[in-house]
Amino acid sequence: MEWKKARPRGAGTADGVLAYTADESLEELAELARSAGATVLDRLVQARGAPEPSTLIGSGKIEELRGLVAAADANLVLFDQELSPVQQRNLEKKLEVGVIDRTQLILDIFARRARTREGQLQVELAQLNYLLPRLAGKGEEMSRLGGGIGTRGPGEQKLETDRRRIRLRVQHLREQLEVVRRSRGRQRTKRAATDLQTVALAGYTNAGKSTLFNRLTSAGVTESPRLFATLDPTLRAVELPSRRRILLSDTVGFIRGLPTTLVEAFRGTLEEVLGASLILHVADVSSPHWREQARQVEKVLAEIGAQDQPRLLVLNKIDLVEEPDRKTRIDAERAAGAPGSVAAVSALTGEGVAELLAMLDRSPALEPVSEARFRFRFSEAEKVSYLHDHGRVIETRYSASGVEVTAEVADSVRRRFREAEVRSASITRNHGVSPGRR
Repeated sequence: MEWKKARPRGAGTADGVLAYTADESLEELAELARSAGATVLDRLVQARGAPEPSTLIGSGKIEELRGLVAAADANLVLFDQELSPVQQRNLEKKLEVGVIDRTQLILDIFARRARTREGQLQVELAQLNYLLPRLAGKGEEMSRLGGGIGTRGPGEQKLETDRRRIRLRVQHLREQLEVVRRSRGRQRTKRAATDLQTVALAGYTNAGKSTLFNRLTSAGVTESPRLFATLDPTLRAVELPSRRRILLSDTVGFIRGLPTTLVEAFRGTLEEVLGASLILHVADVSSPHWREQARQVEKVLAEIGAQDQPRLLVLNKIDLVEEPDRKTRIDAERAAGAPGSVAAVSALTGEGVAELLAMLDRSPALEPVSEARFRFRFSEAEKVSYLHDHGRVIETRYSASGVEVTAEVADSVRRRFREAEVRSASITRNHGVSPGRR
């Protein structure tokens, strides 16, 4: 069910971004419902000048909705707008079935998808913060009196007991998540001490992030057309054309109207984005609303303080866009963005992935790669092996005193072997791994 202010079909926003129509917005809600395991039986839209304060929709539309519920033998009604506690209670009384809104539906999906202990704690915290203001009026059974140590005091309503218990649970969850957050911080600190930089994937749900993650890392992360198919963060190593390695992080997908409680609860997980050297913003370019979806992603990134992080826009699913429209969309975004800031790929077929890796290798957000010469003793074979693993070895020379290796390596590798580097202006020139590199 959706209430919408009257709007012409296909209307855009002030900046020209194509806005969702009521039907399209309801289709996204239906996809959310199916992702939660529900069966969609019917849909209803009301267009009116202003929402009804007590029930969101008008009395006549409520009667129409009652008829649809009875005819379809439905046991739940989903609203595409967030309902106030009063609106939800009044609608449940009038419709005599369960009523939930978009926020509660997303919370339910997250609860189903969370697999790690951290994810489960985050979802429970978001659910309790959502539930707390909605406790009042849940039935007369919540106003019974009683007494006892640790439960209700004399004359205290059960409602207050429930609120107190929820607040205590919320406090406990926050303390546990703070422990997890500090642990993640220590892990990021340890990673920062290595030669590996982190690149984080971000994008609208079902934009193909997990498919791209698997294509780049062979990680085997769950891929599904269902929204929020993957929830818990994953971290894997990726080798770039220069032979250096980076860490790629896959995080939770975003969506329009992502509940504030979820953004707050998942702040610890989303801090992985803040610690990244570069964000790969994955967008489903085959969607007519991909720009609006991209804007929603940027909105959430700004909420967590990542608005100034370096970006590389990845236009995914180009295999689903016919020529010449494909070229038009790609060229338009590349013309609007900075050079090297837009990549076009199909994570499913692999088209454009090699170019994406090359763009990552050239990104100014990552360490530059330069040619250097190192001299090692024969007893330092493990250092020579490290150069082969973390750089592109150009030449190896053996002499009576040891081994000289010329290689293209990242600055962090040069710092690691500073004492072994042979200083020579002709050797240490910074030329990169491909034409156009700094």
